[in-house]
Order: sequence, then C-alpha cells, then structure tokens
Amino acid sequence: MPIAKPVLLTELYDQDVTQWLEATISLLQQKEYAALDRDHLIEELESLGKRDKNRVAHLLEQLIRHWLLFQYWTTEQGRNSNHWRAEIYGFRTQLRRHLTTTLKNYLQTELPIIYADALGYVQEKTGHQVAFPSHCPYTLSQLLDTLPPLD
Repeated sequence: MPIAKPVLLTELYDQDVTQWLEATISLLQQKEYAALDRDHLIEELESLGKRDKNRVAHLLEQLIRHWLLFQYWTTEQGRNSNHWRAEIYGFRTQLRRHLTTTLKNYLQTELPIIYADALGYVQEKTGHQVAFPSHCPYTLSQLLDTLPPLD
C-alpha cells in the first residue's frame, strides 16, 4: 500500500484555503517560518488590507449618501428624515467599530473620491432635481462624530 504523500502548503492553498490558513497559523505559532507558503501568505494579507479599506469606504459612502439626502432633499424630508438619521447613526456606529488609525487616515485621503461616488448616487436617486454641493461639505470628524440637527 503506497504511503500518502504530504500535501505541499502551496497545493493545499489551491485545494482548501481554510485548511491552508489553519496550517499557516500553526506554522507561525511553532515559529517554523521556513515552511511557510510566503507568496500566498502575502497575497492573503494584501487581500485582507483591501477588504478592510473597502469595508470602511463603503460605510462612509453610505453615511454621506444619507446625510446628503437628509440635508438637501427637502421635499422628502418630512417623510424620510427619521429614517435617514437612523441610517446615519447606524453607518457611523459600524464605521467607528472598524476604524483603526491607518484606516481613518485612508478615509481622510479618499474622502473626495468617496464623496463623488455618494454624490453620483444621490443625484440619480433624486432625479438630478436637488442642488447638492459639488465638493464634500463635511469633514471626516463631522461625519464620524455628529448627527445632522433636528429642525
């Protein structure tokens, strides 16, 4: 009976990423760095960083969308203001839970791009009938720390 050949870590990655991750963690805990699948480990770490950036950017965009709708879409404000404020609160809370100093700095840098995406969305939603600011009227601190005022 032939002896089963041990699966190389690089092959395991292609077969089952979860098992690869468990094996990689075990190797790291045992300080067996030479046995690591460095290429895939780097790929996964880069992917993790991108995933985190995408998550916080998405949450910030959602927060900005609702803030713009609350503040500028006055014809719908009576019907939707409580909903929009609740959404702002929820997205802001989720965002603060995920923020690190690095991710906060990333959002500060990307704020104009994120705002442009949010602006495009709200313009479409309102049928281009609302005069939204062309540049972000909010600081990142305002977006993270305050709610729009109740009238």
